[in-house]
Amino acid sequence: MMAQYHALKAQVPDCLLFYRMGDFFELFFDDAKAASATLDIALTARGEHGGNAIPMCGVPAHSHEVYLARLIKGGHRVAIAEQTETPEQAKKRGGSKALVARGIVRIVTPGTLTEEVLLDARAANWLVAVANAGGQLALAAADISTGQFEIAAVPPHMLDAELARLNAAEVIAPEGFEAPAGVAVTTAAGFDSVAAEKTLKGMFGVATLDGWGGFGRAELCAAGGLLVYLARAGQGALPFLAPPVRRVAADHMMIDAATRESLEIVQASGGGRRGSLLDALDRTVTGAGARLLGLDLAAPLTDRAMIDDRLDLVGWLHDDGDLRARLRGILRALPDIGRALGRLAAGRGSPRDLGQLRDGLDQAQRLHGMLDQLDPHPALLDALLPAFLGHGELVERLQRALVATPPIDASQGGYIAEGYDEALDALRARGGEGRREIAALEARYRASTGIGQLKIRHNNVLGYHVEVPAKAADPLMRADSGFTHRQTLAGVVRFNAPELHEQALTVGQAGAHGLAAEAAHLEDLIEQALGRAREIAATADALARLDVASGLAERAAEGGWCRPALVEQPCLEIIEGRHPVVESAVAATGGRFVANDCQLGPHDRLWLVTGPNMGGKSTFLRQNAAILILAQAGSFVPAASAKLGLCDRLFSRVGASDNLARGRSTFMVEMVETAAILAQATERSFVILDEVGRGTSTYDGLAIAWAVVEAVHDINRCRCLFATHYHELTRLAERLDALSLHNVRAREWKGDLVLLHEVASGPADRSYGLAVGRLAGLSPAVIGRAKEVLKRLEAGRAATGGLAAGLDDLPLFAAAAQAEEARPDALREALGAIDADALSPREALDAIYRLKALASQ
Repeated sequence: MMAQYHALKAQVPDCLLFYRMGDFFELFFDDAKAASATLDIALTARGEHGGNAIPMCGVPAHSHEVYLARLIKGGHRVAIAEQTETPEQAKKRGGSKALVARGIVRIVTPGTLTEEVLLDARAANWLVAVANAGGQLALAAADISTGQFEIAAVPPHMLDAELARLNAAEVIAPEGFEAPAGVAVTTAAGFDSVAAEKTLKGMFGVATLDGWGGFGRAELCAAGGLLVYLARAGQGALPFLAPPVRRVAADHMMIDAATRESLEIVQASGGGRRGSLLDALDRTVTGAGARLLGLDLAAPLTDRAMIDDRLDLVGWLHDDGDLRARLRGILRALPDIGRALGRLAAGRGSPRDLGQLRDGLDQAQRLHGMLDQLDPHPALLDALLPAFLGHGELVERLQRALVATPPIDASQGGYIAEGYDEALDALRARGGEGRREIAALEARYRASTGIGQLKIRHNNVLGYHVEVPAKAADPLMRADSGFTHRQTLAGVVRFNAPELHEQALTVGQAGAHGLAAEAAHLEDLIEQALGRAREIAATADALARLDVASGLAERAAEGGWCRPALVEQPCLEIIEGRHPVVESAVAATGGRFVANDCQLGPHDRLWLVTGPNMGGKSTFLRQNAAILILAQAGSFVPAASAKLGLCDRLFSRVGASDNLARGRSTFMVEMVETAAILAQATERSFVILDEVGRGTSTYDGLAIAWAVVEAVHDINRCRCLFATHYHELTRLAERLDALSLHNVRAREWKGDLVLLHEVASGPADRSYGLAVGRLAGLSPAVIGRAKEVLKRLEAGRAATGGLAAGLDDLPLFAAAAQAEEARPDALREALGAIDADALSPREALDAIYRLKALASQ
């Protein structure tokens, strides 16, 4: 047995090996030590290997999925070695001492899960392969629990954003691949573009891949690595995958990992959905709908027509509350047919999964009848409705074949309906008659022996047997009693009898033949279902889209949200905007969220927002970013009205954090994120920046913040909300024509700070830092001393030891003022000296260089 174990382990050295022994999966040696520590189960030792006892631990086979989930979450990969023959078959093959054959049937990794207990029903589970070929990057992603499959070429600077969008359960790449910082990658093989093209053509029965957009070499390499990895996990069998969707980065709003974390789009800062934008938005009633909503929110669209199609469907359901309620009632009762199909395709399906397909597809047909008769339809509904039809023959067969509530475990039978197979019905009748005969036999044995407590029982070891209390067993022990002793236990004695044996054979043979017949029907029904896998997956997708739309309509009606108007020109005109997460939290405490306007346009595309801490600056910044995400995802938004220019990229630099593991301080993280924004933001982007420069000395921080505001205004020219406590930056409004000043209002009343959470025009008069410190609990002595120092700093007195000077003495502003005075005159003089009509091309080039040199002085 150990020789067999080592041979299997050699095939999967990177995995823990679940080795099937009867009713348990056992682990040995280092695998046992690792598993026992992760699972917190007993580590034992048995036998001997190399002079030492063999460490081992085990988990029950019937509940092994629970342990698998914990091992996968603990960072392990698990290979499952099953018995591939029965003990009877092994004995027939090799005699009484033959070892039962075993083989690895599956490798379980985070990205290859299909079981319900191992997956979050409301979240996708992506396996992502990344490849680099000829200097080009690409990724291929699959969620095998539903068959979703997409391939995309990715510019190098967008790889981390794409991986963040997918929030992959597992990322694989070829050896030597340099992954983005913070992304855990598993090294894999099979990244071969030629082999991948051949495999894809064979999988989908096509002669060319051009129908899906024409994949480049890097895209095919990524797809190849993904397919080889899936084949290894399934030990040669590929799961069901829908035809690949070719993604283009420009099709959706680019949001990098830092921005996603900052805005808590699909996951809150503490982990999990609770407190995230997705959590505040989600009113879906199915797992498939929740998964699709998460994907929509993670990748807001940039195609105005597609967004409007989604909004039309949401608006249609928003305006008809009765229809929406009926629709949601039907959807709520639907099973998750996408994941049921995934389990069947992976070879891990059950009769219950077939029952879910039956019920879900039947309801889809009924939904079509209900919705198709309504007029007029939104265009998106017209596109969805055909996917609900075409399953009539399969549904009718499943309805005839299956019982009303099929079981998960097929091994005990009982899932094929009466009347579907006459031969099976006859076997069941024969078995039923045998069981009735056994019941009658029990009555006769009681009468003939006079033992009223005599029972006929059954177990998997002895089969059918007679059981009597130990104190009444003596009459049956006699040789002429007609009973044969089988087993003595503490309180009972068990016997066999010839007549019982005959009836047991009848029941057993009928039962075995019945189970075999049911298993054959199950295999056939699964084959029939998988023959329509693509069509079933399309139905699942259409139902999910309908659930998303009805959930968004419900959320809009519940919160008084409005339909946003999407336009091409870069603007952001939001009236009485609100942050849905903060509003819900405030409402839970009985408070009222203060709505605010935000109007960014060509002449005021950069807002400089000042005001006290806790006044609502960060919330104001985030809520406008959230509204833009919601709108481009196809949702109504929490505002009285909203006119929004399409955004290609969204950036957020809000909040303080560090990354000590990567050697980055809070300020370093801030600078890295700010540098990425300045390098990538375009005129169609939207940027929110909060307290840039606060992590270093006052003058350094102010200088950096000053330069960043200028760069955003002059170079990026994007829409931007910039919150700061550096009041000196308000001076920039004098020369930056598209910058406007705003503040969050606050008042001091009888020594207390009153935060109004209102955004008003103009700069704040001060930061109210001491008042906030008092609210936070700083002692009166500290507050008093701070007031003294503040007065001296503001006055620029020498008594502060030179720590402060008046604004006019600040070198940054003095230099800026001098530059503003000197630079225009010098440039004008140089420009005035140029005779544009008389310049040769060479002289014109020299003149440009001279002007650039003057401008940089």
